[in-house]
Amino acid sequence: MPVVEGSAAPLRVSAAEQGALLRPRVPKGLRVVLTGNTCFKIANFREGLIRALLAHGCEVLVLAPTDGYREKLEAMGCGVYDLPMDRNGTSPFTEAALLFRIFAFLRRERPDMVFGYTIKNNIYAGLTCRWLSIPFVPNVTGLGPAFNEQGALNQIVRTLYRVAFARACAVFFQNPDDRATFLAAKLVEASRTRLLPGSGVDLSRFMAQPMPSKKKNVTFLLVARLLWDKGISLFVEAARVLHEKYPHAQFQLLGPPDPASRSGIPVEQIEAWAREGVIEYLGQTQDVRPALAAADCIVLPSWYREGTPRVLLEAAALGRPVITTDMPGCRDAVDDGVTGFICSPRDREELIAAMERFIVLPHAERAVMGLAARARAEDQFDERHVIEGYLAFLSRG
Repeated sequence: MPVVEGSAAPLRVSAAEQGALLRPRVPKGLRVVLTGNTCFKIANFREGLIRALLAHGCEVLVLAPTDGYREKLEAMGCGVYDLPMDRNGTSPFTEAALLFRIFAFLRRERPDMVFGYTIKNNIYAGLTCRWLSIPFVPNVTGLGPAFNEQGALNQIVRTLYRVAFARACAVFFQNPDDRATFLAAKLVEASRTRLLPGSGVDLSRFMAQPMPSKKKNVTFLLVARLLWDKGISLFVEAARVLHEKYPHAQFQLLGPPDPASRSGIPVEQIEAWAREGVIEYLGQTQDVRPALAAADCIVLPSWYREGTPRVLLEAAALGRPVITTDMPGCRDAVDDGVTGFICSPRDREELIAAMERFIVLPHAERAVMGLAARARAEDQFDERHVIEGYLAFLSRG
């Protein structure tokens, strides 16, 4: 699904047209800033974009809190600048300090374009770019709980979005629900919205893999940061029930802890579940492909709005069926009954039923579902379409 301007419907283009889009005339020497709330997300979700920018002769600067992925960004050729921030903080003093840090950085560096990701970085970079007359393109990767909560904070967040995005070159959305929400609240003009297939997926790196040959054992894998909001506790509860009935079924969890998040699950809790013998915790990794390929089905029972979860796109690219929830972003990655199953959020019984439905499927039908997932990834989730959308703005001079 290439980038769609002012519409939520997929745009079909010919192979020749796609080839032309992949060769935009980007002026050399442009300074481009990518800003987000972790180096991890930029290094993993924007690697293809960064490599394309560098290949076109751009200077790429990353403004984000330093973590273990700074070295990866620097090895790619990026200049990385630390941005101390509290992702969940609401103190006016700390937020003002964060805004000032972003303002000071952009005023000093004077980039030709700023690409923003995550809530605070989008808002504060948007405000700064407006004040400094710097071209700005935010990507709405999720709305966050404050956006939908009632009260003063909700109104403040919406007002900040409206002001920050008022002069953005365009606003990228990862699912049609978030776009519709912004349009209904009059936070952005429809003509400046673009719909992308999430962050996309590199189909040459995440290549289709045959389903595991085992026919009796079924392995379910949940890949996510260790957050309650990701539905991890529901996955554990479903594993307890299904393990009694299907003792050969396996239930795995892969992902890093996130102690800075208010929704973070303590590592002690994860270890307790593992000692119980119902789930296997695989820890964390910089390459999820082996774990995805070894699983029969990827499960993400998230109960909050996502942009479009990257793991669901990666699972589809590898040819793995998915079970996820009927939430914005999650449901957009799955064709229910064809490439996986969708269940209601926070509904343990529906999750159990969906997972059992997969267990009893013949191996051949699981394989067909995996092939359908790969075909859908090729049609709609190719990372090239995301890169095209970004380079198009730089090619305008």
